[in-house]
Amino acid sequence: MSFGKGCHLHLIDGSAFIFRAYHALPPLTRKSDGLPIGAVAGFCNMLQKYVEEATGDDAPTHAAVIFDYSGRSFRNDLYQEYKANRPTAPEDLVPQFPLTREATRAFNVACHEIEGYEADDIIATLATQARELGGRVTIISSDKDLMQLVGGGVEMLDAMKNRRIDRDGVVEKFGVPPEKVVDVQALAGDSVDNVPGAPGIGIKTAALLINEYGDLDTLLDRADEIKQPKRRETLIEKADQIRMSRELVQLKEDTPLDFTLDDLEVQDPDPEVLLPFLASMEFRTLSKRIADKMGVEPPIIPETAVQPGGGGDPAPAPEFPPIDPGKYECVRDAVALQRWIDLAHKRGYIAVDTETTSLDEMQADLVGISLCVEPGAACYIPLTHKDGGADDLFGSEALADGQMPLDEALALLKPVLEDDAILKIGQNMKYDAKIFARLGVEVAPIDDTMLMSYAMHAGLHGHGMDALSERYLGHTPIPIKELIGSGRSAITFDRVPVDEAVKYAAEDADVTLRLWTLFKPSLHRERVTSVYEMLERPLVSVLSRMEMDGITVDRDTLSRMSNAFAQKMAGLEAELHEMAGHEFNVQSPAQVGEILFGEMRFEGGSRTKTGQWSTPADVLEDLATEHEFPARVLDYRQLQKLKSTYTDALQTHINPETGRVHTSYVQTGANTGRLASTDPNLQNIPIRTEEGRRIREAFVAPAGKTLISLDYSQIELRILAHVAGIETMKQAFRDGLDIHAMTASEMFGVPLDQMTPDIRRRAKAINFGVIYGISGFGLARNLRIPRAEAQAFIDAYFERYPGIRAYMDDTVAYAKEHGFVQTLFGRRIHTPEITAKGPRAGFARRAAINAPIQGTAADVIRRAMIRMPVAISGQPAKMLLQVHDELLFEVEEAAADKLIDTAREVMEGAAHPAVHLDIPLTVDAGRGQNWAEAH
Repeated sequence: MSFGKGCHLHLIDGSAFIFRAYHALPPLTRKSDGLPIGAVAGFCNMLQKYVEEATGDDAPTHAAVIFDYSGRSFRNDLYQEYKANRPTAPEDLVPQFPLTREATRAFNVACHEIEGYEADDIIATLATQARELGGRVTIISSDKDLMQLVGGGVEMLDAMKNRRIDRDGVVEKFGVPPEKVVDVQALAGDSVDNVPGAPGIGIKTAALLINEYGDLDTLLDRADEIKQPKRRETLIEKADQIRMSRELVQLKEDTPLDFTLDDLEVQDPDPEVLLPFLASMEFRTLSKRIADKMGVEPPIIPETAVQPGGGGDPAPAPEFPPIDPGKYECVRDAVALQRWIDLAHKRGYIAVDTETTSLDEMQADLVGISLCVEPGAACYIPLTHKDGGADDLFGSEALADGQMPLDEALALLKPVLEDDAILKIGQNMKYDAKIFARLGVEVAPIDDTMLMSYAMHAGLHGHGMDALSERYLGHTPIPIKELIGSGRSAITFDRVPVDEAVKYAAEDADVTLRLWTLFKPSLHRERVTSVYEMLERPLVSVLSRMEMDGITVDRDTLSRMSNAFAQKMAGLEAELHEMAGHEFNVQSPAQVGEILFGEMRFEGGSRTKTGQWSTPADVLEDLATEHEFPARVLDYRQLQKLKSTYTDALQTHINPETGRVHTSYVQTGANTGRLASTDPNLQNIPIRTEEGRRIREAFVAPAGKTLISLDYSQIELRILAHVAGIETMKQAFRDGLDIHAMTASEMFGVPLDQMTPDIRRRAKAINFGVIYGISGFGLARNLRIPRAEAQAFIDAYFERYPGIRAYMDDTVAYAKEHGFVQTLFGRRIHTPEITAKGPRAGFARRAAINAPIQGTAADVIRRAMIRMPVAISGQPAKMLLQVHDELLFEVEEAAADKLIDTAREVMEGAAHPAVHLDIPLTVDAGRGQNWAEAH
């Protein structure tokens, strides 16, 4: 039939179907050859459901599934960085893209894509043509970009929520009608597609501006009338960028098509085409269901094939063969190694582990490599084990016999380890990737069982391989101490006999693969696939690069600081002796305790099991509100820690080859998603004291370069204001006010023009303290004021901002009901002790309250870090450090301004589009020849 009045066109967003299908099912593979088919299975089920349920008034007369054509579109010609930030598709999804096209054709549904154009452009063109001919159009998608088409007989259907989106739905989403959606999008930009928009203007602000001025052109022409200075400046300076953004988001309604609407007439599927396709995919359950509806015999498919479409939870974990280290193979030559490489190509994945001489990836030597292709099938390739007794011609210990030469093994493995079609599976894969990178091998793509466990189980247990093996496999791996010993008598792994090394190393690869087999489908069941895929896995390569680049530290500066700290400690020691009336050992807790509780008669002291007085920091902080002696002891201990932990110890961490310090980031170091830093720990350099801040002076830029610090401004307070719905705080952030001064003014009744530094400091301590559930005792310690006064401040704070108390109570109630809390990005932080009694109860409650706020902030900066390498590519710059809410860069001096603009834009837009915050994120930037100057 010819398309015209009375016809109903259904346009299915094929890409949305694919990704929804991919994330809706656990990883499935075709049993006959291991081909990934999980997304195809979900896609077929969704397509079948669509065909069955599109009846009555909703039944289409014409229909098509529209796909994106891989590669560049015309928008890349307008803006080269368009969609540059988008992560690559998961490696097991890539081979399924063409299969979904085959599936669409097998169901006898029209299937189209056009080179140089996006699916949305084709949908826009077809919808426009159908509307002009008097037809009705239903776009099956929830893509916000398509909302500009709604109206005049065109509607959208969010199939996931079974919700129709009409003109009112668009207004609810964007705050403007469909015809003005493009103007709002041009202002707000889109960090996913890398549409720049107007920095600092989100959807809500954009809608307010468009509604006030009518349209984008009028707004830009009258931008000088805007009262808010920063917003006015942005609209004027970024006018061309905003207009270009409008071209990027405007759907093209005249896409050249090589087919017509008449070609999209609905046709029944042909069982002789559809059923053989389903059989080739080994979809037994779906094949039988469709064959029964068609009244034909279902195809014969082996019983061992996967069975998508049957409903219910994913299949239980398979029965693994028992772990037997005695059956692992020792690979000693190229012929044997090639067999394992062939198996990796056949499987499409391989577990990899390295054995080295050190935990320091920047100085460790590779000793051997273990591989595993299926549970029980593992091997070890010894490379540089020592003979133990024989010396070579140069007097060094000779290599043991029966090993592969390192260069030969790497030459064979490099193509596999770098092959995009073969997934490399590891436990703490960042370590192994850095070992290989130093040898010229860039391992990718990767999966990491440690990070999978972390995404699912943060707060429940540790994520080390041995602990995971015992918990989930019921197997205790060979302890490393059995091979190398412990303490001063420990040997390096290259001195372990090869036969013993095989059992230990291959077992690690075997256990890792078994854990992966369990964890990969569990990510979906636990609803944390996006956390792992978007926040954890892509961060590995970013951190690896940062760690390998390292940062320059000036040894002379550290030495001078150590001497200065020693002198200041001596002065404090003399001052304390004078206060006590006699000399004593300031570094002795027992002697300090005797003076405080024995001689000075302070109350609140407790004794250790040995009968000595205990003087931990919290006790001294309490007493410091009453007397100078404990305050000076705290000052002494702080200087002692700075000297021993930083100015002395950092000198030992300078790499002799690079002359730089290379910290190692731990993704699983905190339950909330915050990164930890080790060897050395650069996260905990104190910044509250002048001496602590001075440590950063030793971190310097090489000649001709400068350090750039970009730091989120009060991000956790902004998130708190958002989640607790505190309108006065949100408005203050929108207006760019000093939030601490505003809080002090509202709480203490002091006008802003009469604000003193001390009053502001108190408000700041309360603002930040509340996030961490601070008590009157804690605030008293921080401000060194009486407890009653501190508690009065907190009471006044909650009275002024009741939304915070409501948020706290609601969060604790949620944690008790579900056993976890969540960040705005879906990260789960488990709270197993939330129902505990006694002293632990208070800690568990505070942790649960803080976790969604700190975790969301951590997720935001992770998203920024993941996008940053693409954003700054081509610039003479490196991202060196991440410390809480700050990123530190090294850049050539001439390129500093450009880097600041680029990095700030990435950081301020990092939350979008996954989360829309009611208030903007802002980033403070600084530069200098050392970190202290930059910060």
